[in-house]
Amino acid sequence: MSSIIALLYGADRPGIVARVSTWIHERGGNVLHADQHLDRQENVFFQRVEWECAPRTNSIQEGEDFQKMAETDLFMSVQISHQNDIARIGVMISKADHCFHDLALRVKSGEWNAEVSCVLSNHTNLEKTVSSYNFPFKHYNLTSENKHFIEKEQIEWIKDQGVDLLVLARYMQIISADFLDQVGCPVINIHHSFLPSFAGAKPYHQAYKRGVKLIGATAHYVTEDLDGGPIIGQDVTRVSHRHGPAELIEKGRDLEKLVLSTAVRRHLQNRVLVYQNKTVVFD
Repeated sequence: MSSIIALLYGADRPGIVARVSTWIHERGGNVLHADQHLDRQENVFFQRVEWECAPRTNSIQEGEDFQKMAETDLFMSVQISHQNDIARIGVMISKADHCFHDLALRVKSGEWNAEVSCVLSNHTNLEKTVSSYNFPFKHYNLTSENKHFIEKEQIEWIKDQGVDLLVLARYMQIISADFLDQVGCPVINIHHSFLPSFAGAKPYHQAYKRGVKLIGATAHYVTEDLDGGPIIGQDVTRVSHRHGPAELIEKGRDLEKLVLSTAVRRHLQNRVLVYQNKTVVFD
């Protein structure tokens, strides 16, 4: 049977959960998962509900009907997705390969209902690595002088490949506002730091100089605000004065892989609601 996922949010009012569940029940659907959250300070209600349609039901039409009901009757903002849809992922990389390998293996193993449709890089050193997974690869010789034109070429290829989600797997270039406006899909980045501390370059060296006792990694949606987009996930590990920059980098790489893959999974499973530069994650 087809499964529908709805993410909705709006001003809280009595009866929202009852209306949603009754609507699904009246159409012969079966609720598989339901979760909700109330932001009492803002009086905003958030919900994620997944249900199976009745046999021989057109799931596309049912999703559209549900969205219309929630918007007109409950005054909610709604996102509809279908669990059997195969997501097309685009990946942008530079020289570091650990996050790319982790993503590639999760896709190849069937862990995610997704495929990698293209890989873009501003370097050529990982071209053979990407080819070993049979993923399409393109190198873009990006400089500060040609960035505007190169980004147009990148956007064109990303759109040609039908990318649903773009992942920056340690892509060490700043994405322009024009790129974000035109690329046509969400962009997730892994930042090798526990934001908001140590934003920018060489965060592990910054952390070493500061004598931190924890290091971390942050996955977030990319916005015009450098490293300031809505946070999807974070994790930390303990360190001490005995750990030098190289050891911090080694520990950090494990965190980066875990945090990025968790964020991508949450997005692919439609568990993330963005609201006012924050996220509600139903995980």
